Amino acid sequence: MHVLVTGGTGYVGRAIVRTLAREGHTPIVFARAASRSGLPGRLVDGDVCDRAAIDRAAEGADAVCHSAALVSIWRPRRADFDEVNVGGFRNVIDVCQARGLPRLLYTSSFLALPPAGHRAPIAANDYQRTKVAGLELARAAAARGLPIVSMVPGVIYGPGAATEGNLVGRLVSDHLEGRLPGVIGGDRQWSFAYVEDVAAAHVAALTRGEPGREYALGGENVPQMRLFEILRRIRGTSLPRRIPFGFATALAYFEEARSTLVGRPPLLTRGAVEIFRHDWPLDSRPSVEDLGYRITPLERGVQTLLEAGK
Repeated sequence: MHVLVTGGTGYVGRAIVRTLAREGHTPIVFARAASRSGLPGRLVDGDVCDRAAIDRAAEGADAVCHSAALVSIWRPRRADFDEVNVGGFRNVIDVCQARGLPRLLYTSSFLALPPAGHRAPIAANDYQRTKVAGLELARAAAARGLPIVSMVPGVIYGPGAATEGNLVGRLVSDHLEGRLPGVIGGDRQWSFAYVEDVAAAHVAALTRGEPGREYALGGENVPQMRLFEILRRIRGTSLPRRIPFGFATALAYFEEARSTLVGRPPLLTRGAVEIFRHDWPLDSRPSVEDLGYRITPLERGVQTLLEAGK
């Protein structure tokens, strides 16, 4: 199967591309710098905001995995999120409809779902707001008959670059190097999803996913602090201090004001603090049953992450 992977050089996209290649598929890697990525498959440079470029990349494709997204807590130009996370996805949907492609996978996010105890999603920052809008687009496309399957990962972690798409990798690196000032919402639940498990589920959904379904790809639903308890056991590090929400909010106000003045990204935003206030558990049982989704135990996954960083 020839599979177009938008955002194929991103944290999740790379894992999907490599899994496709290992399982005998031919990836078509679409990203702004795909040709310099060294990834397997056909490498196509392009931007998801350019519908014509997506259409050219989709030539000969049997399916599309849309994993491209702008993942960030802040941008000086808020419209960037709308153009990439909503407009880019709309372009992909249009191309799939025009070409009559039999399968489109959309990589959503746990942040597009309501947090525990809420009936509706929240929109604490522009990333979350546009991922909520993206999932609504997917649902509308499915209602029109497009064979789309939405994949909803939890907090993805594992080996790889400590980018904004790999929050856990950044937290672990900062903590081990003494740069992490503390943890906000350490007792709030996260659903830790190992990146290779998430990628394997995407590949399985190409043939096993039911069109119109939304598959949660979570892991152990545990407090955020559990991550640091595992690091303490493996590396002997102390637990990070807990930062109260009131102090975090005040710091976020200061950081946002500083960013407005100097044009540099804030270290923290009020939107991020709001997200940390909530619990984000996921029920992955349908994914296990339908896709054979495998859940790597968090301790084993953290051990692998640490070994890869040696």
